[in-house]
Amino acid sequence: MIEKTELLLKTGRFDVVRLSYRDADGSVHTREAARHPGAVTILPILEDGRVCLIRNYRVAVDQTLIELPAGTLEPGEAPSVTAARELEEETGYRASDVRQLAEFFMSPGILSERMVLFLARGLTPGATRLEGGELIEPFHVAWDEAMALVERGEIRDAKSLVGLLWYDRHQRRMKAEG
Repeated sequence: MIEKTELLLKTGRFDVVRLSYRDADGSVHTREAARHPGAVTILPILEDGRVCLIRNYRVAVDQTLIELPAGTLEPGEAPSVTAARELEEETGYRASDVRQLAEFFMSPGILSERMVLFLARGLTPGATRLEGGELIEPFHVAWDEAMALVERGEIRDAKSLVGLLWYDRHQRRMKAEG
């Protein structure tokens, strides 16, 4: 259990802290970690079965990545509200059906960020509302092509891999069961 928390850096999106804790033999250890408010990722499926992905320039890796739409929770905001907001901002789509599929931690060795995966259906197109500095381009692919992008290593973003592979596995299991 954590015994002491020391704030090292406060930013607009996360804090960096030093955590002190005891192990089973009573030894005290410290680790640095990033505390994050949590985020959502959305799997938007169009009526014809295509998935809406985005090309997103990520300054941290200085690359444009293929991803599912996603975003950080605002203070006091429910994950489902974040999902609807981010879907519209990044793709222009509004969804009549947004349902939670899974939760996972992005990189729990150094980061507290809890990611919630949502499925979005009943999509109505509209205009994107990107935030300043966002370089995002939505595009659509057939489900088989999305899986081919995964298999070829063209999707390297963890949340997108989890979302696509989780849903693919779920769909295969549902077909097998009947």
